[in-house]
Amino acid sequence: MRLYRLIVEACLLCAAGVATLPGQITASEARHAPALALALAVGENSSSSKFPTGADGTGAARTVELIADKDNRFKLSNGQAGPLVLKSGEIVKFRITSLFGGEKARDGAVHSFVVRKLRESGWSVRLKEGVQEFTLTAPKPGNYLIECTVECGPGHDDMNLKMVVVK
Repeated sequence: MRLYRLIVEACLLCAAGVATLPGQITASEARHAPALALALAVGENSSSSKFPTGADGTGAARTVELIADKDNRFKLSNGQAGPLVLKSGEIVKFRITSLFGGEKARDGAVHSFVVRKLRESGWSVRLKEGVQEFTLTAPKPGNYLIECTVECGPGHDDMNLKMVVVK
């Protein structure tokens, strides 16, 4: 909390033209200081963080390894079929190994990683053969279905993985 107060005070001083942070902020940039000060002040007085954090609460992303396998099934790295359990708001770094399942799309995608209800939030990634990494924030609590939307071969219609997001 003390750090927030120092930042808020520095921002307010910069905005007032009383002080600047040498080499770090210009007078024209100082016009944004009141908004930053307000955001920090609200964050300081909030009972819960407005910013996503990792599962450990530090802001570090949790890594989830999945396999989009050649038998056209999603599997957790331990070989299990799921469900994948995430904590709402946590930052998740997905590392997906995609293996050719018999067919591929014109763009070279052999599978995809899609949650239809969350497409607008980035939960739609085309997967090419090999390893791909991307980071997403877990949505609000509920049950979701991760699906492959690329015609990847026999078994494609059943290529999905249940995802459960808890509070």
